[in-house]
Amino acid sequence: MPAETAAGTRWLSILGLGEEGVVGLPPLSRGLVAGAEIVFGGRRHLELAAPLIRGEARPWPSPFDVSGVLAERGRRVVVLASGDPMWHGVGATLLRRMPPAEALVVPAPSAFSLAAARLGWPMEGVVTLSLHGRPIELLRPHLHPGARILALTSDALGPAAIAELLRDGFADTRLTVLEALGGKHERIREGIGPNIAPLNLVALEVVASPGARILPRAPGLPDHFFEHDGQLTKREIRAVTLSALAPRRGALLWDIGAGAGSIGIEWMLADPSLRAIAIEARADRAARLRRNALALGVPGLSVVEDEAPAALAGLEPPDAVFLGGGAGDALDAALAALKPGGRCVANAVTLETEALLLARRATLGGEMLRLAVSRAEPVGGLTGWRAAMPVTQWIWDKPA
Repeated sequence: MPAETAAGTRWLSILGLGEEGVVGLPPLSRGLVAGAEIVFGGRRHLELAAPLIRGEARPWPSPFDVSGVLAERGRRVVVLASGDPMWHGVGATLLRRMPPAEALVVPAPSAFSLAAARLGWPMEGVVTLSLHGRPIELLRPHLHPGARILALTSDALGPAAIAELLRDGFADTRLTVLEALGGKHERIREGIGPNIAPLNLVALEVVASPGARILPRAPGLPDHFFEHDGQLTKREIRAVTLSALAPRRGALLWDIGAGAGSIGIEWMLADPSLRAIAIEARADRAARLRRNALALGVPGLSVVEDEAPAALAGLEPPDAVFLGGGAGDALDAALAALKPGGRCVANAVTLETEALLLARRATLGGEMLRLAVSRAEPVGGLTGWRAAMPVTQWIWDKPA
């Protein structure tokens, strides 16, 4: 029977199941499976638990959807999941859609924990990633010399795809494939071997070649990391701009007139929880910024290919807004859409746009900066300072 709580009966049990099957389940989990009216799970999970299932076994639909579980509220329901259901698992999906007090979660060792145990890696020093159903380019920000990475893959082809990604600057990285951990078919091999099991995890001990493109942790990536046509917020101005935008966990940025996408990309690199929408009217630039986002490890950057302010209609309201070019109607529309307490940062290089920002500051307040950068460049046979165009920056926080 489901466990009792002060809030009432926990009708749903979400149970971690390892590759060893029911023999690895604790007595509590065994009893919950045997007493369930309905057991949901992948076909592999249902086969592993078949000796205990007395109720109805329901495999997940394709495409995957948990609505069927929620529709059985009040019955004795069990959901089977791999390892720890709350770590990149169905448990997290379900508990975002229902009160946690109605569910009992019993985790098993995760694939990450099993891999760390097999390799002798302390978990606190390991980067853990799920690439299951996700682009492998998510690895890129974590490719730093000496880093240890555990990455779940989607299928038997995943390890080879990761190895191909590493060829560009990280070919000497030690790659270990761990297959079917915890089960009778468990196998651990260094390198890419034949007949890799679909259920696998890749362990990386990163070695960088000279000249490898390593993404710094601080804002202000080198300009040459971006493919661009000159429409790029330069490194020094970009670093100051990102500092002014002050990313906060879970926040959404609108990067209006995104050009090469450098601001939105570096915003997302600051923390995995951050999201950005890049608005760019020109098709060639929109295609270019998509390539930049993929190459720099943030394939989740959303791109709206249209002219602002029309492109802003219907978008999720932002926590922060950046405008790097013209202002006018786009600025007013962005300020209207900005969430209360959100921040707008606008950069101007022309007198006309600067005048618009000065006018907004006169009516709304905010902070105004003038940013000027000079670089040492050849002058004949000598060296002199060449000044870049100064940038006027307006920073405004919308009243809460």
